[in-house]
Amino acid sequence: MLAVGPNGVGKTNLLEALHVATQGFSPRTRTDAQMIRFGASAARVAVRGRRSTTPLDIEVALEAGAAKRAKVNGAQLRTAEQLRGETATLVFTPDRLGVVKGAPAARRAYFDRALGRLSPARSQLPVEYGAAVAQRNAALRVRSSGLSAWTEQVADLGTQLVAARKEALHLLGEPFAVRAGELGLPDAELRYEGDPPTVEALEARLERDLERGVTGLGPHLHDVVVASGTRELRSFGSQGEQRLAVLALLLGEAELIADRRGFAPLLLLDDVLSELDPERRRILAARVASVGQAVVTATDAAMLPAEPDQLVEVNRGTAR
Repeated sequence: MLAVGPNGVGKTNLLEALHVATQGFSPRTRTDAQMIRFGASAARVAVRGRRSTTPLDIEVALEAGAAKRAKVNGAQLRTAEQLRGETATLVFTPDRLGVVKGAPAARRAYFDRALGRLSPARSQLPVEYGAAVAQRNAALRVRSSGLSAWTEQVADLGTQLVAARKEALHLLGEPFAVRAGELGLPDAELRYEGDPPTVEALEARLERDLERGVTGLGPHLHDVVVASGTRELRSFGSQGEQRLAVLALLLGEAELIADRRGFAPLLLLDDVLSELDPERRRILAARVASVGQAVVTATDAAMLPAEPDQLVEVNRGTAR
């Protein structure tokens, strides 16, 4: 589907609503109140579709001062974020370039979400590790007698998280490199930087951690290198190359999700065509058409070098 309209009329809001309805959270903000129209006290998003052959009827309700509520086929979910286990959605927005050119925390967050999408059973592992680090940090600050137990927990969960991240990168590596090559980014690769934490390594730096009150070793400090040949794209890639790398990540992951989970993800591509030359637009359009349902936004329908299955005109908050 191609959604077209002038700048500022609500195309990005349309994609945001679809993301909230299928994933339970916004790709633009973590503050629910910012998703409610000015002057209103509540909002609702409802979508209907299929996951493979299974009908899906999803409703997400937001209310100021209350937690989001979500239903799937009439059944209430415990949290709206559980929608991530029901559907898969990948989104590109201009600020997604931060995955490549931003700080290590942006890449850790992105690849941890990818880990959850590829292996839903391990989606909580980053959260559990983060909670263990927070508990160890608290114990460090008060020099608690329970510090050694949290050190063991951080080492155990950290080792599991490093192994899971490396496995996810191994799965992503080949499809990422192939799609990047198609888009004109040669010899693309993903490299994990960091070793699993051990109890011995954590205890060896205990005095420094006690002095600072934080855990100074572990996967909460690791990074993922996104490279083209010998060049790390964060420091030595142009903005155009960084954009191509993010697109290749999305397209590669979309193929993996379809293969591993048995259904294709929903692709939401916001303003993705404006910075691509005509040949890369053609390549992207052909690839997107082969990986499942996609919603693409543009200011002009002529920017998409293919006939969309559906054309939606967006104008001041309405879609036709």
